[in-house]
Amino acid sequence: MSQSDSRPTNGSAASAVQGSVVATFNGLCAVGFLARASYGLARTPVLALFAASLGAGPEAVGFAVAISTVTGIFFKMPAGVLSDVIGRTRTLFMGLGFFAIVPFAYLFVSSYEALVAVRFFHGFATAIYGPVVMAVVVSVAGNKRGEMLSWFSSITILGTLIGAPLGGFLLTWLSGGQEPTLGNFHIIYGVVAVMGVASLVIALKVMPVSNESPGDADGRTLTAVWNKFRSGVTEILMDRRVLLTSNMEGIQNLSVGALEAFLPIYAVMVCGFSAFQAGLLWGVQMATTVLTKPLMGRISDRHGRQSLLFWGMFVCAIPFALIPWFSSFSVLLLLSAIFGLGEAVVTSSAAALVADFCREDQLGSAMGTFGTIFDVGHASGPLIAGLLIGVVGSSTDYRIPFAIVASLLIIAAIIFRKGVTNAHGNN
Repeated sequence: MSQSDSRPTNGSAASAVQGSVVATFNGLCAVGFLARASYGLARTPVLALFAASLGAGPEAVGFAVAISTVTGIFFKMPAGVLSDVIGRTRTLFMGLGFFAIVPFAYLFVSSYEALVAVRFFHGFATAIYGPVVMAVVVSVAGNKRGEMLSWFSSITILGTLIGAPLGGFLLTWLSGGQEPTLGNFHIIYGVVAVMGVASLVIALKVMPVSNESPGDADGRTLTAVWNKFRSGVTEILMDRRVLLTSNMEGIQNLSVGALEAFLPIYAVMVCGFSAFQAGLLWGVQMATTVLTKPLMGRISDRHGRQSLLFWGMFVCAIPFALIPWFSSFSVLLLLSAIFGLGEAVVTSSAAALVADFCREDQLGSAMGTFGTIFDVGHASGPLIAGLLIGVVGSSTDYRIPFAIVASLLIIAAIIFRKGVTNAHGNN
């Protein structure tokens, strides 16, 4: 075959590969959307109302909501490391199996204790799936990992956002405006199960298990698996760059958790806005993040991530510190949007930079570590902000507490700047 004859063939092969990558990525987005919508439907506001209907008090309701996050804190890193040992596709299907199977257990719940137990096991869905699917997206994305991770994240966030109002609508519709019955909750969790099964079915179509080699026979012994697992944990925990970059996302997520808890209270109790206006403040922040993340991811792919990540923390910190100084709705709306932009800058760069620092066979471990720090940050945000408001603030004055949280973002950025060296050409 002549050189001129080979060019179309090579071009066709490249197009086929590119088409396969796009198809796989689109399938992963569909899986992520359904899985997160299923989980969002199971969580807010249905879960709290379900727990309350079973006789749980405020503290018990909070525990039922939080228990799945605790699962993520303790099991995300082991799940990520496990994916590097036995294969990401297999581990991904394990996580999706929890999305598909565990919701059926809600149909048999008739006591608070049973609900907490099911919530704990349902938490394994995101604990296993979350870090592994990020590693899979990174592997598929090639040199577009920042942009593709951002698109994937935005789509899964939309799934979560749709799940919450869908749960409220279904509960209101099924109960006819009356006190929800046990049967009403069981029907909703039946819908959760159907969505979880659908995400697993789509994953089986776009990511067949047979495409992934389990390695040689010696590598499948229990001793070999344990040695690989221990080595993966050690290597990632000793990598300062991975830890400092993950810490940036964790601290930023701490501020998100604090804002999620106390911005509505500040808007309603201090500024006198309606609950609808308070929801708009949070909604514009979320909308800005979702809409700008893909663009920020593309910029990080083309111009480097470290500087973008560093300055993104300031874009979050400044409006966060300014919020309790204003009571004008339009000003607070603007500050919320700017904070959302900063969140997009940080979250579009952090996970991709962690991936840049790792070998291919460490991606699951790194994403697991990243996810654990992310969860710790989000869970501690409301607790730290509440403690600060109680100690150095008041029910009507959030200025010092918010300034302290904002300073944590800036301190984390400075430590990151000093502690992380350039890697893979990112400046």
